[in-house]
Amino acid sequence: MEEKRQDLDSEKQKKLLERLVSELSREHIDFYYRPTSDIAFAIEKHIKETASLNQEERALLDRLAPRDIQILLSLH
Repeated sequence: MEEKRQDLDSEKQKKLLERLVSELSREHIDFYYRPTSDIAFAIEKHIKETASLNQEERALLDRLAPRDIQILLSLH
């Protein structure tokens, strides 16, 4: 049961991250061409500073390090 919960959380995190990538891509035209580490750090900063997330979404994403973000988005 714990494994299913983790899988569900991972899917939710991935969808939220994809949404944030879309938001940042609209703001920064060259976002797609940046190194993956830059993208992960930009997403992490966006989560902490400017992203409009509800409490559940924020809880799901707050525990992610930049490397976790890269892995979830398959950008490694």
